[in-house]
Amino acid sequence: MPKIKNRKSLLAQGDVVSRELVLDIAEATLTRLDAYNRIRSIMSLDGDTLTIGTRSWDLTLKLNIYLIGAGKACNHMAMAVDHVLGEKLTHGIAIVKLAEETDTFNRTKVFVGGHPLPNQAGFDASREILDLVDSAGPDDLFIAVISGGSSALMNYPVDGISVEDEAVATDLLLKSGAGIYEVNAVRRHISQTNGGRLAERIRSRGAELIGIGISDAVGNAPTSDIGIPYERYASTPIGPDRTTLSDARKVIVDYNLQDVLPPSITNYLNAAGPDQETPKAFPENTYFVLNTVPDLCLIAKEEAEKRDIPAYILTSYLEGESKDAGTFMASLAREIQATGNPFRAPCVVFTSGETTTFIPAVATITGHGGPGQELVTGFALSAGSVPGACMFSIDSEGTDGTSPAAGGLTDSTTAERAAASGLNLHAALRGHAAFEALTAVGDAVLTGNTGTNLCDFNILYVPAL
Repeated sequence: MPKIKNRKSLLAQGDVVSRELVLDIAEATLTRLDAYNRIRSIMSLDGDTLTIGTRSWDLTLKLNIYLIGAGKACNHMAMAVDHVLGEKLTHGIAIVKLAEETDTFNRTKVFVGGHPLPNQAGFDASREILDLVDSAGPDDLFIAVISGGSSALMNYPVDGISVEDEAVATDLLLKSGAGIYEVNAVRRHISQTNGGRLAERIRSRGAELIGIGISDAVGNAPTSDIGIPYERYASTPIGPDRTTLSDARKVIVDYNLQDVLPPSITNYLNAAGPDQETPKAFPENTYFVLNTVPDLCLIAKEEAEKRDIPAYILTSYLEGESKDAGTFMASLAREIQATGNPFRAPCVVFTSGETTTFIPAVATITGHGGPGQELVTGFALSAGSVPGACMFSIDSEGTDGTSPAAGGLTDSTTAERAAASGLNLHAALRGHAAFEALTAVGDAVLTGNTGTNLCDFNILYVPAL
């Protein structure tokens, strides 16, 4: 099945030649990053011997084998483990953002949780996972599959903080302009599952834990041999946490959230002592990392070069305001096409990372959207003077912000087409309604679950004049 579901409609307008090249590269990149195939390439079962990369386990020594997982790529990750283990799997629980008709499981129960905001369904599913852990013993094995989004999907706040309070806090943090590391510093310290708490609970039962993750943290190094256990695994529900209580308190002050967060959360964090700090090491666990954020650009570059297009990686650390990042990319395209600096056209330029959108007040919101859609809308407003320039930006897991779209694909004709249709792209950005605007001009990208989750994936194509 293709990753980009509406390719035909995306090629029905605009600069078709530029769009087709960008879509070809994006499709090939997302296919290679699919977690189902990545896990199956390193995991196998031969009789009673489970092999993952360079490590093997004798399953006759295990009383129960449990699969637990959460995240926006958890569908494909959990399916891979479920399919490999077959009847050896005692029970599985996976919490996903979107359930797909094509998902197939043997012994795994699937819940649809809340993302980006946690909800009661995710809480109930998390309670089942915790009950499963609490029933385990030293002869049991847990295999956990975790990708980005697990903080919201596997939500179980500490006693005294309600799901509603956690959701309000998450919403305020995401709209504050805080980076995801800062958002997580707060979320991890008010959770009974997040920030390594789940792994801590498994350790308390004496059970063994194998963790398989996709890292969407900006700044991690690219993967090499994914079959070699990863010694620097951190964060998520199953790994050590690098943030501290002090970090969480600082975020609240830095983004002026003291008087708007639910009192249950500020009171808990202010009163928390060393015993409430998240765990910082799990040397007994075995972890594997399937992909990291830089892999997006590295694989995309390989795919572009297969097509004889000069390709460059600008950064895998892209952060900041989304619409401004789009304006910058349009400026870069103009420089490339006009002067040959810093790259000579034609070329493709790749970036990845995690841009954000600052929303000062809910009253300003007039529609739906997300960082990727705002990035390409910002690009479109400045790209009219760069003939054939094309910008693709998606949240690589398949849903961008509050919309059902993965992101958007705009080019040098988008602003003119929007104006001809009576659409004001400036107003769409002010109202955070990029989804409605891009849908109206045929520039919203639809994928559904892609099978990976590596933050933002951006492709800029600049043809020669």
